[in-house]
Amino acid sequence: MILIMIPIKEYVERKKVILKDYFSTLKKKPVLVIVQVNDDEASNAYIRGKVKDCAEVGVTSRLYHLPMTTSQDELLSLMDKFNKDNEVDAYIVQLPLPDQIDEKVVKNFINPRKDVDGFSPLSELTPATPKGIIEYLKDNNFVFQGKNAVILGRSNIVGKPMQKALLDLNMNVLNLHSKTTDEDRKFYIEHADLVVVAIGKKYYLDNRFNFKKDCYVIDVGINREDGHLYGDCAPDLKVAYQSPVPGGVGLLTRLALLINLKELIK
Repeated sequence: MILIMIPIKEYVERKKVILKDYFSTLKKKPVLVIVQVNDDEASNAYIRGKVKDCAEVGVTSRLYHLPMTTSQDELLSLMDKFNKDNEVDAYIVQLPLPDQIDEKVVKNFINPRKDVDGFSPLSELTPATPKGIIEYLKDNNFVFQGKNAVILGRSNIVGKPMQKALLDLNMNVLNLHSKTTDEDRKFYIEHADLVVVAIGKKYYLDNRFNFKKDCYVIDVGINREDGHLYGDCAPDLKVAYQSPVPGGVGLLTRLALLINLKELIK
C-alpha cells in the first residue's frame, strides 16, 4: 500500500505546536545551550534554525561560539561547567569540531542527562537525525517490521545510529559503503522498502536503479553548489516518496532535538 505522506514542513509545524503547549506548562522555562567551535556555513544555518525553533516553542537558547583555536581542554572545561549547572537543562556541541579536538572524547564527556543530541555512549536517547526520520515515518503509518532497509553512508551521526534504530524496529538493515560492490549495491537498493542516503554526493541516487514502486527514500544529503542546496538524490525518483532538500531531514532533526529535550526534563 502506498502511503500519502504529510509534507514535512506541515508535520513539523503541527508537532511544534504540541511541544509549545507542553513547555508552557512547566514552572521553569527550559534552557538549551549550543556550543559551536567551527565556522562551517552549514552549521551556522542549522544553528540559526535551532535558535528559531527554541523561540517558537518557549525554550531559552544560549549560543557559545568559540574560536577555531579553542583547545580540547578549554572546551572540556566549558562542558564541565554545563554538566554541573542546574540552570542548563541540556546542551549541544555542534559538529564538526576542529582537528585539535577529539570528537569521541567530547561525546564521552557530556553529561548523558543533558545530551540532547543523544551522542553519549551512556545516553538512552536516539540521536536526533535518526529519531526525526523514524518519528516522521511512524506518524505516517510506515510499517517497519520485516521490511528491508538500506542505508548509504556509515557516519557516527547518521549511518550507524540509523542502522541500530531500524534494527530495533525489527527491519532487515544493510549499511552500504564505499567497499560495497556495484553489483551488490544495485541489488540491495532495488529490493529496499526504505532507503536512507547520507553520503554527501549530489544526486548520487538516481533512476539508474529500478526501485520498488512502494520504496520510500529519505535524503539526508546536503550539498552546496553556487549558493544552492542539493540532496544526495536526484529529483523525481520513481519511488513512492522521497524527502525534499532543502526543507526535509534538517527540519526533522531540529524537531527531534526538541522532543529529546522534552524527554530529558520529564
